[in-house]
Amino acid sequence: MRSLAKKILIYSMVGLMQFGLGTAVLEAAPRQNDRQQEQRHENDRQQWERQQQLDHQDRDSRRFEENDRHQREMQRRHDESERAWHERQRYENERHEQTIRDIEGAALIYLLLTK
Repeated sequence: MRSLAKKILIYSMVGLMQFGLGTAVLEAAPRQNDRQQEQRHENDRQQWERQQQLDHQDRDSRRFEENDRHQREMQRRHDESERAWHERQRYENERHEQTIRDIEGAALIYLLLTK
């Protein structure tokens, strides 16, 4: 009986060691999910960079359009008195500065929300 109990105990220990070794090997092996997750992160990063570039181009085009509009508005009109022209220039400068701040502020808010 002692011999049978020893054999059962030894074979059980060997089985548990094999099971433990198999578990350790499985844990150490690279997982398919990890690779997929890394690929997903890479894709997200690339998409974020493309979006940043598009936002930058959009911001530049909006700034260019605003500067062009501002330039046209700053010129004196043929039927305008000098006093009215200076008043319109003052108003236009304030409006232009506010619009540029809005464009830059929207870009700043977008950057803060995406990080």
